[in-house]
Amino acid sequence: MPNARATGTPRTPAAQAAVHAGTAVRTGAAVRTRAVVRAGAAVLAGVLLAACGSGASGGASDGTVTLTVDLFGSFGYKEAGLYAEYEKLHPGIKIKQTDTEDEQDYWKSLQTRLAGGGGLADVQAIEVGRIASVTQAQPDKFEDLTRYGADKLKGEFAEAKWSAATTEDGRVLGLGTDVGPEAMCYRTDLFKQAGLPTDRAELARRWATWDGYLELGKQYQAKAPAKSAWLDSVGSLFTIMIGQEEERYYDASGKLIYESNPAVKTAWDTATEAADEGLSAKLDQWSPQWNQAFAAGSFATIPCPAWMLGYIKGQAGEAGKGKWDIAKLPGGAGNWGGSYLSVPRAAKHKKEAYELIQWLTAPEQQARLFEKQGNFPSSTGAIAKVADAKDPYFSGAPIGQIFGDAAKAAPVQVLGVHDKNVADQITNALSEVERKGTSPDKAWSNAKKGVENVTG
Repeated sequence: MPNARATGTPRTPAAQAAVHAGTAVRTGAAVRTRAVVRAGAAVLAGVLLAACGSGASGGASDGTVTLTVDLFGSFGYKEAGLYAEYEKLHPGIKIKQTDTEDEQDYWKSLQTRLAGGGGLADVQAIEVGRIASVTQAQPDKFEDLTRYGADKLKGEFAEAKWSAATTEDGRVLGLGTDVGPEAMCYRTDLFKQAGLPTDRAELARRWATWDGYLELGKQYQAKAPAKSAWLDSVGSLFTIMIGQEEERYYDASGKLIYESNPAVKTAWDTATEAADEGLSAKLDQWSPQWNQAFAAGSFATIPCPAWMLGYIKGQAGEAGKGKWDIAKLPGGAGNWGGSYLSVPRAAKHKKEAYELIQWLTAPEQQARLFEKQGNFPSSTGAIAKVADAKDPYFSGAPIGQIFGDAAKAAPVQVLGVHDKNVADQITNALSEVERKGTSPDKAWSNAKKGVENVTG
């Protein structure tokens, strides 16, 4: 899921289809790389029976408990009918969702409420770039889910996905939702108008490298339809490129290395080159203008982690069906995003909240979310279920294969306490380059000052 994107080899034939590379993150020196598989449907059935019989605490006079769920971006639970199904399975439960489109705004609000101890939902989402902050800096603000039996679910997730939400002393502070294996989404109708090929295999060959991607972008711009650019923003280009790297802003010891990391420099230089060549629509991601641009055809390509599929459908609408397709990402596989569901210590209905997030992150529900919304599963059992999935909205693209292959090859990413904050400062600086004409050197200097402020 939005902002945000491998370890080991699965041990069973079914799980070998369960690509786990994209689920992999590691924090600090605590790196674990063993993949694991689901224990079986019988376990889930038992949990569901237990959940159905659980008592409601602190509910309305009629015994109904209203669970509040606070999210960012598009998790797709409501759209996929999962809330309605859960309420049907649990007659004493009602679910009320709130969401914030921009994850940065969401995180700032969450920090304010955590500091004050009030206004928190029963379930709070945590973006993968923030999970190290939760486990290392805020573990006492969230419930240890092992109190409710979460330790029994460990085998349902790739070890790296599980361990990222686990503290050094063994507390589990969140259950994994999706991950963000990366591809490239593109508008076939705009490509045709510019005289470019539309076949996903041919495009994958043409833009096998990022240099090839920029070169194809220059060809597009030469014959592009009016008011259409090659890509949405250079910030998204930087983010997708840095998602292909194991070490980005921190090393495995927890040291901040973004200034000296050549991978960061390469991604920065490529993004600023795209800005200089006029290949970007100069749109801030998650802004109203960016949302409108999906339907308006303001850009022909967008770096596309799996969770972006649902977002594109929501913004482009029914009129976009069949106009989009998906091809392999330039430069190799990567991961962008992925999230967790957590229960704050100050939540009103902790037990019921845990039962809900356990159900939402179970393989059956994760598989349905991918098929309906494009959110790629973090559950190994779910990944095996969606290997053959195709999406008619995206011209029948074999999304199970494309994102599955990407997840297999994606690196295990090292995350630090301020990982998301560092990323935000750099992409904000890139926005200055493309929208204000700030020189790359000046913008980089501004990014460094921003990083210093947020990291202390």
